[in-house]
Amino acid sequence: MKEGWLLLKTPIHAPNPNIGAFSMLLEVTKKQNKRKIRPVKRLLFLVLSLIAGIALWYLLARLLALPAFILPGPGLVWARFLQSLRDGQLFRHFLVTLMEVLAGLFIGGLAASLLGYLLAKSPTLEKLASPYLVASQSIPMVAIAPLLVIWFGPGIISKILICSLTVFFPILVNTVVGLREVPQDLRDLMQSLQANKAQIFWKLEVPAALPIFLGGLRVGATLSVIGAVVGELVGSDRGLGFLINIGRGQYDTALVFVAVITLGAMAMALYSIVLLIETKFLSWQSWRYDAL
Repeated sequence: MKEGWLLLKTPIHAPNPNIGAFSMLLEVTKKQNKRKIRPVKRLLFLVLSLIAGIALWYLLARLLALPAFILPGPGLVWARFLQSLRDGQLFRHFLVTLMEVLAGLFIGGLAASLLGYLLAKSPTLEKLASPYLVASQSIPMVAIAPLLVIWFGPGIISKILICSLTVFFPILVNTVVGLREVPQDLRDLMQSLQANKAQIFWKLEVPAALPIFLGGLRVGATLSVIGAVVGELVGSDRGLGFLINIGRGQYDTALVFVAVITLGAMAMALYSIVLLIETKFLSWQSWRYDAL
């Protein structure tokens, strides 16, 4: 009895609400710090990777001792890069290729998104169109590019079409998959709330499909550069692909390296832009910060 009386007299302390608020504040601060650190870490890894790649390139050039027209060293390529910048050659051809890539990515991405939405909504249409879409991907773009150049000429239009066809399929597939991954329970909930088709599209389907769609856009951003170069190599008098043809014909391998590295930088820049878009519109995905 005495022990029970002592237990009854012992005061019971209620949980302090300030402790929970303080832990939540710490968690929010930690996530904000991760968001600030993430770009710095990514930039650091990029710089270290570039330094390691250039060092390995330099060692190979010195150890193999090959002629400059076979494997030029980083110093020769850098000198050729500066020369191309001074005479305006590199910048002029870079702008042409960049315009082809951006136009092709926009047109191909828009067409793939529209058709992907229709295929996701209509299984019958998907059954009719799927054989043609899959068969079109079995034909290499290198085989189609000469036909497009013949039909539309060696100008910029044929290059934009090649870029559009190159990025079309991955964006199309990701659009269809993203829209079909929307849970049916959420659709039923929106309908129970008497949401119209436009509200379901903007409030449910677009946010739910956006992560998968942006994943396809990342792939398309890099493939668009490949499409532009393929078109320029087949037939063109402008662009970085044309610059590669000039360097190959003159055995100016350093110029070829300059054009190839510029293409790689362009693809990395487009890929990084899509990553920034993902960070902006998909900030609700906590794994993007927890994975750091």
